[in-house]
Amino acid sequence: MTGFEVRTVDVDGVRSPVLIGGTGPDDEAVVFVHGNPDAGSDWEPLMKPVAEFARVVAPDLPGFGGADKRDDQDYTLAGYAAHLGGLIDRLGIARVHLVAHDFGGPIALTWAATHPGNVASVTSINTGVLLDYKWHRLAHVWRTPVAGELFMRTATRRLVRLVIGHDNPGLPPEWADRITEHLLPRGTKRAVLRLYRSTRQKDLDGLVEPLRKRDPDTLVVFGAADVYIPVEQAERQLRVFPRAQVEILPGVGHWSWLEQPERVAGFVVPFLRERVGLNVQKSN
Repeated sequence: MTGFEVRTVDVDGVRSPVLIGGTGPDDEAVVFVHGNPDAGSDWEPLMKPVAEFARVVAPDLPGFGGADKRDDQDYTLAGYAAHLGGLIDRLGIARVHLVAHDFGGPIALTWAATHPGNVASVTSINTGVLLDYKWHRLAHVWRTPVAGELFMRTATRRLVRLVIGHDNPGLPPEWADRITEHLLPRGTKRAVLRLYRSTRQKDLDGLVEPLRKRDPDTLVVFGAADVYIPVEQAERQLRVFPRAQVEILPGVGHWSWLEQPERVAGFVVPFLRERVGLNVQKSN
């Protein structure tokens, strides 16, 4: 992680390691928001090229990576959005370019819906406001009491690695190994169950109107072979962000920027380069 520093940020007693780097004014940054079961450092392949022209920030969210995994944490979309917002405030960031993946999308966009004046742009990578979403098979298990606990109790390193490898054949082995390790801590398993069980379609639907009203500059990059979030969600983002640039990557899976880092960066870097440093805010 050459060129990056790790800083611990405390938000209401919950500590999160934050990977920080790049160049630019302190009050503007590209904020990378990971999903399940990732950590902020997993963004490094995409952070590096963006850091050449922007300040970059990637936190570990509560329950994941090196962040606190407290039993009394609010593991809901609203709770995560509040933590993200507190972290952004503590870092002094006023203009935010959001880059999000997986559950990081609903988390980041929940915060964005109530902070329209702070959102300079949105980049959704295999995520977004998931409309008419059908939960994938693992999510169904996690959302089911008893079954979810049983799965997590028996989710050994070998089992998790087999599932990730099967579902993501294009994911480099070293990244599949790393993602496997992310899911093993007991506190992370608990956070996953609580987040998946507390999230309802109405929570996502409620984001449409405020985000469409704001209509920030938006890029959607989607691996078409994603088995967790179907590629149909990419075009559905136009219902929320009418001016969005939508890019589909055939044959690429859920962790698209890890499978095809240069292809994904080929869309993300120019999109952000055109917008970082510009006064693109609209009236709320």
